[in-house]
Amino acid sequence: MDLEEEAYNIIKRHKEGVFQNVIWKELNIDSRKCSRIIKKLLDKDLIIREVGVSNGARTYLLKAKEEVKEKYDLLLAGELFSSCTGCTGDCQPEYCGRLSEWIGNLVQEDKKSEETDEIKADVEDEDEAEEDEAEEEM
Repeated sequence: MDLEEEAYNIIKRHKEGVFQNVIWKELNIDSRKCSRIIKKLLDKDLIIREVGVSNGARTYLLKAKEEVKEKYDLLLAGELFSSCTGCTGDCQPEYCGRLSEWIGNLVQEDKKSEETDEIKADVEDEDEAEEDEAEEEM
């Protein structure tokens, strides 16, 4: 892991922010090198820098930018996009065929997820049993 990545991880760990002087001390580098690393992180738009004071000295408070992920998956059932999104029809939801189909896909997706979880649990149980047998043989 390079210093830039390590510095970014330190900043991400401190949700309320961390002073820049703490980072260069923690990474055991000089302040000039730390400033260059912070500049790279700022240029990549990964962090926010605010002027602050730590132990009477002027420094910067650094915070990681929150990753904004668009959440369209809540509108998906399998590969079918929610029929109500952008719908201009004047219908009643309990009688809408497209909505019923979408809900049906949600139910199928949920069943598949449960089946996958059950299979994983069975495999883990088998692995544990094999490990226990191997330990008993020793």
